[in-house]
Amino acid sequence: MIKHFLNLEWKAFFRSASFGKSLGVKILMGFFAVYFILIFLGVGFALYPGLKKLYPEQDPLKIVNSYLFFWILGDLLFRFFFQKLPVMSVKPLLTLPISRSKVVNFVLGKAAISFFNVLPLFAIIPFGAILLFNDYPASAVLIWMLALVLTTLVINFLNFIIESFSAETELSFLPVIVLTGGLFALNYFEIVSFKNVIGNVYNAIYDTPLLIIALVVLLVIMYGFNFKLLHKKLFLDSGLKTEVKEVNASNLEWTKNFGDIAPFMQLDLRLIWRNKRTKSSVWMLALGLLYGLVFYPNPTYSNMPFFFVFIGIFSTGVFLINFGQFVPAWDSGYYKLLMSQNIKYEQYLKSKFTLMALSVVLLFVLGIPYVYFGWKVLFAHFAAAIYNIGINTHVILWGGSFNRKKIDLSQKAAFNYQGTGAVQWLIGIPLLLIPMALFGILNWLLSFEIACILLIILGVLGIVFHQKLMRYITEKYSESKYKMINAFDQEH
Repeated sequence: MIKHFLNLEWKAFFRSASFGKSLGVKILMGFFAVYFILIFLGVGFALYPGLKKLYPEQDPLKIVNSYLFFWILGDLLFRFFFQKLPVMSVKPLLTLPISRSKVVNFVLGKAAISFFNVLPLFAIIPFGAILLFNDYPASAVLIWMLALVLTTLVINFLNFIIESFSAETELSFLPVIVLTGGLFALNYFEIVSFKNVIGNVYNAIYDTPLLIIALVVLLVIMYGFNFKLLHKKLFLDSGLKTEVKEVNASNLEWTKNFGDIAPFMQLDLRLIWRNKRTKSSVWMLALGLLYGLVFYPNPTYSNMPFFFVFIGIFSTGVFLINFGQFVPAWDSGYYKLLMSQNIKYEQYLKSKFTLMALSVVLLFVLGIPYVYFGWKVLFAHFAAAIYNIGINTHVILWGGSFNRKKIDLSQKAAFNYQGTGAVQWLIGIPLLLIPMALFGILNWLLSFEIACILLIILGVLGIVFHQKLMRYITEKYSESKYKMINAFDQEH
């Protein structure tokens, strides 16, 4: 059965409609994986001689044990935001005559051999080998290494338990932040020295190898808890079904002022406000609005106008970037139904454009108080806003015609990369790098004012040729219509 599951995983990878798009992302992620592997290898080989040089009178192994508490906290926090339990990938199996126990064991087994669990080995094994080379007891060192591997797996399954209980909350990341932050604070203020407690535990395991049984028991408990939790939820009609909520209808009468695109704007606004994933776009408005406060109060940046445009584009275009990069994937759950209706594609896209353009205007107006830091800041924000409306709105809509990744709107928003493909990485080049490069060159060769005027001219040209640009973008969507429908129908 396991062989059959692995065969299905292999076929799902290569037969997905998004394979061509996601392959580029997978290659990029492969480079990151190699990068982190090399870092961990370097740490593994350099740890013993480095500690021996810094603390010649102390045992490097005990020093490492004393800092394992911080590794456990960091690993748990990192996993929560980047490691997800692959439950949805086995959803089609629930209609087949396969016992749920086998499916659950496969899901948990697949999670146990993830990259997050393999990566620490590249530091543990070299460090352990150096300990053996320096005449440490072989059996004790091997048990200590096994203890770290078991700890990694315990963290792995603890993360899924925390995720399971926090998934229902609006601020789903709050429980893990409170847990890790609270433990760190207790240790930092020396209320409870977890650093010494954890260090003593692993020192004891090294001195008395039989104590590793406690870690084995803890791992079995964690696995069993995850098994029961997942076994209870693994039903098409309960745990995995789309969450249904009763909502209050909002008064969106003001949208009727936008004519024939009003129904689409109402749908978009309701979609944004009623779903966890899209609602993050609204909270990002506050982040974008306050982003300049990170840089402008610092005198270092007062003579660096290059940053003014970067902050202006991000500050006025944060909704444009965060919402627009996933058009039309936001509607992927009902895209087939939407495309079967008697509607004009151009109206559908125009509603997205209008929302993004309005957000840029709103953020610029709310950001006018930045003039406190100088008129150049406000002028740069104005130029960036015009550029965002005239150029970046069209660029991001054009990029959406290449989207082939489905989005589950019910999933939590914090650090959720579902639906992210090569398009989302590449679209950043014309959105941010090109205007910054143009501004930087003209600012260096001529002046700050001329550089800003160029961005304004480009933005105005985009507004003037808006109708032609939208017709071209509509044609691109029409050409990709059935490819997107096919891709959005798939779970991978």
